[in-house]
Amino acid sequence: MNQLIPRRTAIRNLLIIAGGAMVLPACYSKSGKPTIQLNNLSLTEEDELFLETLCETLVPETDSPGGKSLKLHLFVMKMVDDCYKTEDQQMFIKGLREFDDFVKEKVSKSFVKASIPEREELLKSIQQDKEKNNAIYKFYEITKSKTIQGYLNSEYVMTNLVKYELVPGRYNGYFPA
Repeated sequence: MNQLIPRRTAIRNLLIIAGGAMVLPACYSKSGKPTIQLNNLSLTEEDELFLETLCETLVPETDSPGGKSLKLHLFVMKMVDDCYKTEDQQMFIKGLREFDDFVKEKVSKSFVKASIPEREELLKSIQQDKEKNNAIYKFYEITKSKTIQGYLNSEYVMTNLVKYELVPGRYNGYFPA
């Protein structure tokens, strides 16, 4: 008995298998690398998760999107990678590593696993720190400023909160010359 598969069925099955083989690596997210390519920073997937949690703590989700849904951590990572000097990038990485140790010393768990009130208390203690030249404070200041910048430049803010007026604007005949 000679059983042949119709050509269309064979091609369809082949395409389904090939498509599945291409998509399968994307489903496995534990690569250890961040989700965006960085040229100068060497961050891990855990570092990205930490930054995501920190940005969400700085800009929490309310009736407007928060840091996590706006992906502000990616903005922070890319800005530090592209726009900061090498010394500042090294200070950022050093502060990131020391921040993790600082949190474990204070609350005996990682920042990601800490509760929201614990996270807020930790950030307040960093801001009130008398020694402003340490790496943790520098890391926090860079992250905070870039998170705010990313939020203010996000599509959500620019389309829903900012009233755009076409340049040159409306004519005001009463403006003093």
